[in-house]
Amino acid sequence: MAEEKVNVVIQMIPKLIELIITFGGKLLVAIAIFLIGKWVARLLSNVLKRALGRSKMDATVVQYMGNLAYGVILIFVVIAAIARLGVQTASFVAIFGAATLAIGMALQGTLGNFSAGIMLLIFRPFKVGDWVDVAGFSGKIEDIGMFATVILPTDGRKITVPNGALAGGAITNYSAVPVRVVEIPIDVPATHDIAKVQDLMVQTLLSGEAVMKDPAPRTVITAASAASFSLLLSASVQNEDYNRAKADLLEKVRAALIANEIWA
Repeated sequence: MAEEKVNVVIQMIPKLIELIITFGGKLLVAIAIFLIGKWVARLLSNVLKRALGRSKMDATVVQYMGNLAYGVILIFVVIAAIARLGVQTASFVAIFGAATLAIGMALQGTLGNFSAGIMLLIFRPFKVGDWVDVAGFSGKIEDIGMFATVILPTDGRKITVPNGALAGGAITNYSAVPVRVVEIPIDVPATHDIAKVQDLMVQTLLSGEAVMKDPAPRTVITAASAASFSLLLSASVQNEDYNRAKADLLEKVRAALIANEIWA
């Protein structure tokens, strides 16, 4: 019996050697595919990051896009390595697709905010420090996150708004341009010479310290009736001077109208 077992073992040795050589060769090739693929994935990820970085895209978006590219490429590399071992990968692909779909459905709202955050960081309708009206809120942008944006109104509150609500609505950015226009509507009794009132208002606007001389302040008649004229006064100021300039001009316009007996 012992001799028979020895003979069986001896007969199995060539097959075992052949199996080891065959599988070992596949294993070495699979390892090589994984290592080389991983290196290529990292290389392409770095190339993408550098390309996006040269476009002055937000650093957070650049990092995320690079990591996403690396992860996607690495998934295909792992599937290719497993396939080289002779394993059927169709089931892996199906499971991965089903899992991705399930996760996407479960996190639909979160992923929507995330993708909206990416769009906000790419297209930059506003940046940190800008004063905006958006999603029914008015205030200064404190932080732009991947899922939500923080807005600070003047009353000391801290408002966190999901990025989906920002990307899906109108955005008014008061800090986007260097020059803003202060507009002041007034009503003037029809008993006064409107041309003289307009000249007075232009001189009053020019007396404002922050008011720009070019373009010059102006007045426009927006409505007229038997009882009164409606004027719209406008003056250009630097963006950072807007609030201070508007308060100053409101005071000066009121004082001038009272001093010249246009207003009682």
